[in-house]
Amino acid sequence: MNKTELIDHIAQQADISKAAAGRALEAVIDGVRATLEKGDSVTLVGFGTFAVGERVARTGRDPRTGAAITIEAAKIPKFRAGKALKDALN
Repeated sequence: MNKTELIDHIAQQADISKAAAGRALEAVIDGVRATLEKGDSVTLVGFGTFAVGERVARTGRDPRTGAAITIEAAKIPKFRAGKALKDALN
């Protein structure tokens, strides 16, 4: 499912226009993004938790030359599925 299909699904399930569903989805995405940028996590009970993870600096290899390169430390988004979501899949 892509973003357009998700907007269509939201519009149909909530009985609202596609434009309103698109604005609602954008608001949710922006809210999650803003919260993660502050370093906090977002928990949707029954669905899962979005959080910020830390990736340490490490040494890698350039695939073309085979030379060693340094990969910098980075913050990455993580998602951990909630129990209800896991149970729905199994």
